[in-house]
Amino acid sequence: MNLRDNLKDKKRIVIKIGSSSLTHTETGRLNLMKMEILVRELADLHNQGKDVIVVSSGAIAVGKSAMGLSHKPQELDERQACAAVGQARLMMIYQKLFAEYSQTAAQILMTKYTMINRATRVNARNTFDRLLSMGAIPIVNENDTISTDEIEFGDNDTLSALVAALIDADVLLLLSDIDGLFTDDPNQNPQAEFIDIVEKIDAHLESMAKGSSGTSVGTGGMATKLKAAHIATSAGADMVIANGADFHIIHKILQGRNYGTLFLSDKKEEFYLDDIIDRL
Repeated sequence: MNLRDNLKDKKRIVIKIGSSSLTHTETGRLNLMKMEILVRELADLHNQGKDVIVVSSGAIAVGKSAMGLSHKPQELDERQACAAVGQARLMMIYQKLFAEYSQTAAQILMTKYTMINRATRVNARNTFDRLLSMGAIPIVNENDTISTDEIEFGDNDTLSALVAALIDADVLLLLSDIDGLFTDDPNQNPQAEFIDIVEKIDAHLESMAKGSSGTSVGTGGMATKLKAAHIATSAGADMVIANGADFHIIHKILQGRNYGTLFLSDKKEEFYLDDIIDRL
């Protein structure tokens, strides 16, 4: 049996969208046509009776554009100011688009402290469960407006994997600007081979990871995606890394079609979120 066929039956789905997948390369502004396709894909999954959770980057990029900045914000206070403007605009657009399909979007902003503290972690889990039971689609982002180096996740690949672990997701889709996992950086090495399925993450696989992102917009490179895969699969979820250039890929992946790199669930009996968070 095709291992990807199992994706058809996944009930609770976390989908991470990178900044580069939401914005125009030339201007850094939101690509509204792509966002409309994204929301239609997510709304249709929800109409199939699936739980849909979105981890969406883009707040700082949207805020940067809104404030007329020509450079990528570097200083902490500048990034946080851009996030404060951009997150509000981003959610306004998500809510408007979801409303067109009679869907309700909810905002959840998290910091690492949310996960470190057991009480806030349990509360976050309960909030997710209640929102999903009420038929809402949670849209999650790091709370960049108040996060500092000590309490930030640093990238939404890690955040999405922790969310998947927290809510017992069945599958995590990481959509960014790469087609999947390769034996080497395909931009530098034309001989790099695409890896279709990963049954187990080992030291050799981790050594192939690169710590850089393909764009100036995103923050997560292949190293962060493999870390996310380790967290998600250890918690019992399958994970797919795929290219978010065309959001129609979402329904294609969940139909079991051959897109992206599939990491098979490798649930650890001794898996504890506390241990994972301590190592972040």
